[in-house]
Amino acid sequence: MTVADPPIPVVDLSPWVSGEERTVARLAAGVDHACRSVGFLIVTGHGVDPALVDEARAVTAAFFALPLEVKRRATIPTDPSRGFAAFAQTNLAASYGVEAPPDLKETFTVGPVGRHDPAYMAAGGPFFLPNAWPEEPASFREVWIAYYAAMEQLATALMRLFAVALGLPARWFDDKIDRHITYLTAQHYPPLPDPPAPGQLRAGAHSDFGSLTILQRDTAPGGLQVRVGDRWVEAPHVPGSFTINLGDLMADWTNDRWVSTVHRVVPPPGIGDARSDRLSLTFFHQPNYDAVISALPTCPPPPGAAPKAPVRSGEHFLRKLTAVRAGAGRHEA
Repeated sequence: MTVADPPIPVVDLSPWVSGEERTVARLAAGVDHACRSVGFLIVTGHGVDPALVDEARAVTAAFFALPLEVKRRATIPTDPSRGFAAFAQTNLAASYGVEAPPDLKETFTVGPVGRHDPAYMAAGGPFFLPNAWPEEPASFREVWIAYYAAMEQLATALMRLFAVALGLPARWFDDKIDRHITYLTAQHYPPLPDPPAPGQLRAGAHSDFGSLTILQRDTAPGGLQVRVGDRWVEAPHVPGSFTINLGDLMADWTNDRWVSTVHRVVPPPGIGDARSDRLSLTFFHQPNYDAVISALPTCPPPPGAAPKAPVRSGEHFLRKLTAVRAGAGRHEA
């Protein structure tokens, strides 16, 4: 690694996925270092079928290529955080308290696809509403459910590895994420016909809300940048990998021992360049809505400091989501 390289480590998960115990301690130490220093890591050896990733990307690209009026059928008017959101209808910077123009992207989002106890789901209200699935392509729903399940399995494996890295039993997080409220979102960043407004990005600078994020992305121009110290660095792309970053709740859980790092997606260098068409699949892992996120026993605060105040996962998520909606609405008005 040179000085100019982004300090985002590449971590081979194959020993953890395969249960190779002799290398777990070293792997956990490397994860702890990455989560303390930058809050991002790129994982290989994750065990996710590359054919499933290719299929998920293909049906998603086909959906975004449909006419706008067809895509808009996959919406939930009472829940704008689900289904299709047209170009420049979201504003991630608002979740970080920053005034900025809307994001230069269109999205499609689903919430939890598994079934839980009916009483628990009823109490969860908006988190377990039915999803709005596209009519086309015909295989979209089936492929996305399979991809969601694969990401769910990977997230569980990562949370168990995180527990070990934090000096906890491997399954410490299990009962906090077994009925999670994770959203899977596809972000399509089309080529821009006109220059962006001042301060306008493909995704405004923000930190993620939950425990961790699993990002599958491509190499088109105009991509992910991570705030490291006083500079923005490009996140490297490793074929066959996923980019993992921590969310706010993981920072809260660890008393800020681990960091939820600000990041953004920048516009492409050229206007109207078809090569800048970009597609990402993002699994925003969020603990159970009633999970209380309080400082872990292995993560005491610094001397003289108070531990982070407990927060409920669902309340935190809704507060951030409300800010995103309000930010987009202000600019529409």
